[in-house]
Amino acid sequence: MSSGKILVAQGGGPTAVINQSLVGVVLEARRHLGIRRVYGAHHGVRGIVNEDFVDLTQETRHNLEGVAATPAAALGSTRDKPDLAYCQEMFKVLKAHEIEHFFNIGGNDSSDTVRIVAEEAAKAGYPLRCIHIPKTIDNDLVLNDHTPGFPSAARFVAQAFAGANLDNAALPGVYVAVVMGRHAGFLTAASALGRKYPDDGPHLIYLPERTFVVDKFVADVKAVYERLGRCVVAVSEGIHDASGQPILAQLAKVLERDAHGNVQLSGSGALADLLCEEIKDKLKIKRVRGDTFGYLQRSFLGCVSDVDQREAREVGEKAVQYALWGSASGSVAIKRTGQYAVNYELLPLQAVAGKTRTMEDELIAASGTDVTDAFREYLRPLLGSGLPDAFRLRPNPVAKVLGR
Repeated sequence: MSSGKILVAQGGGPTAVINQSLVGVVLEARRHLGIRRVYGAHHGVRGIVNEDFVDLTQETRHNLEGVAATPAAALGSTRDKPDLAYCQEMFKVLKAHEIEHFFNIGGNDSSDTVRIVAEEAAKAGYPLRCIHIPKTIDNDLVLNDHTPGFPSAARFVAQAFAGANLDNAALPGVYVAVVMGRHAGFLTAASALGRKYPDDGPHLIYLPERTFVVDKFVADVKAVYERLGRCVVAVSEGIHDASGQPILAQLAKVLERDAHGNVQLSGSGALADLLCEEIKDKLKIKRVRGDTFGYLQRSFLGCVSDVDQREAREVGEKAVQYALWGSASGSVAIKRTGQYAVNYELLPLQAVAGKTRTMEDELIAASGTDVTDAFREYLRPLLGSGLPDAFRLRPNPVAKVLGR
């Protein structure tokens, strides 16, 4: 006899719309007569191992809708990166609680976790359907046109650079801002959508898909500054040299590393500061400022794409439909069709798990410091409606009397 129990978890970095996917799972599941309980795991996979569950069946629809419109992970998240032994412990808990459907909302690591748990269930002959629901602001899940969370973060980045450009035009100098993205430059590239006029910044965009050379960077800044009297720069945190070493590691004297041994790129203003020092030292420009967007871009309240909200809800709903009406575990994927619409597919977990997408060459300008029209066309419909606009005073000069 079926237990009618399902479990949903959230993993990795929070986003502005991850709760839309969560609520999509809960509300869609509660529509089906065969589902008796919908559980949520506190703090992702760690909550599964610790049997730290909450009964979402008892939540009111009104409160769920409020949570859906709230950024960050309502269940809490984790940076745990489960190996085989960890996943085997997860499976023991899922089996003990008679969970029949497991939904994990997250990125690359989360998809790999779902794959391993599904394989362990198959080995044990336990009827567990495992569905990975896509989520990442990095937009780096393979075989997806884009991933929920990215459009809202991209909207924030585009608007932030539009504002920084206005500030830089009012008080000219050099402005450098570092954007999240260790391996994929999609989010940094979104800065280009903040431009309106030909001389708007960012004037230079540096992505991890291209080798970064410090001396060339300085020369690029110098050329723009001499031409415009100012320069706005967008830099991905993952920029690296020809050997693959992060530029932060090349310039910094002291390095911080995360739990997985990677150089800590996010949550630190070091890269922006170091690049600014290079500009000051070599170009002798006095007004040089640096920012690191850090966690602001992930879950910024009030800067959410309506397209992103809708699709994040739908991937949660489709996950439940695939689990209850289908016959296989898998990863939900967004596929673009028409101008502009999407379809959803369930991909084999092995096709997605543990793989990383980077920006395709046709999206990056030949200069390596800008994006192409193809990227702008790709991103524009994802940003949603109601983007703010910026205007300039028209040049109506008054003739000088004193001739100064």
